[in-house]
Amino acid sequence: MTSKQKIARLAFWSISVAFVVTALKLLAWRMTGSVALYSDALESIANVVTAMAAYWAILVSHTPADDDHPFGHHKAEYFSAVLEGVLIVVAALLIVAKVWQSLRNPIALDEPWPGLAVNTGAAVINAIWAWILIRNGRAQKSPALVADGQHVMTDVVTSAGVLVGLVASVVTGWHLLDPLLALLVALNILYQGWKVTGESLSGLMDRAVDLHENMRIRDIISANSKGAIEVHDLKTRTAGRATFIEFHLIVDGDMPVRESHVICDRIEDALKAEIPSVRITIHVEPDDEAKLPPGTAAVPFA
Repeated sequence: MTSKQKIARLAFWSISVAFVVTALKLLAWRMTGSVALYSDALESIANVVTAMAAYWAILVSHTPADDDHPFGHHKAEYFSAVLEGVLIVVAALLIVAKVWQSLRNPIALDEPWPGLAVNTGAAVINAIWAWILIRNGRAQKSPALVADGQHVMTDVVTSAGVLVGLVASVVTGWHLLDPLLALLVALNILYQGWKVTGESLSGLMDRAVDLHENMRIRDIISANSKGAIEVHDLKTRTAGRATFIEFHLIVDGDMPVRESHVICDRIEDALKAEIPSVRITIHVEPDDEAKLPPGTAAVPFA
């Protein structure tokens, strides 16, 4: 199974899982009348929509490059993640509106224990699926899958907090705990929505790879640069699962083009072997004409 097929299949099954979990949480809410369980169910409804958006974005992101998009469609996944963040915020605002009504008129829960049992089952399903999505999303460098998995994991944490709080509410008879828990859920959802949206916008702004990955790239270039003198103006950016790398390679001014091409091929092959979906651009410069961009330093090869 190819990487594309694996990611697409996981995204497709996310839709089915989201529907099942949402149905269970809505059932738990109807059984108890709990505002906190209502907030939990509302977040799961957002999961259904975002799972559909993630599936669409993944299919688009794997579309081959064309004349209008010569660098590919990798960034499509970021749009799905941004949509997910926006929907999370909308869900939080709807929860706050419901909380306001309940704070004015707190009520006892109907059939609390069966409802809590149903909601617990939904949370367990979500926890397993979130782990699968995040693990595979990171392995395949899929922002849409990772964002979907993180959202689902947030849902799991929310469900756990709600369940603990509602048990306390039933045992103590303090019915005000229910809307207060829902308010805490809303605040947590708002934070997660902000986090998911911020990370996705960073990707759309061509964020560079992290420091660890940058050092790894430099080490690979250095280890495979025999015959070259130094490198400068190394730039990186990420777009979904793709990593773009470009740099200037300094060689002896008398070196034949064929020899410099062999060095470039060796470096490219090494980077492609270590970094999935990498795109590399190398600008070869003779040492007597190489000019460092302002504020940069050359990195000589050992």
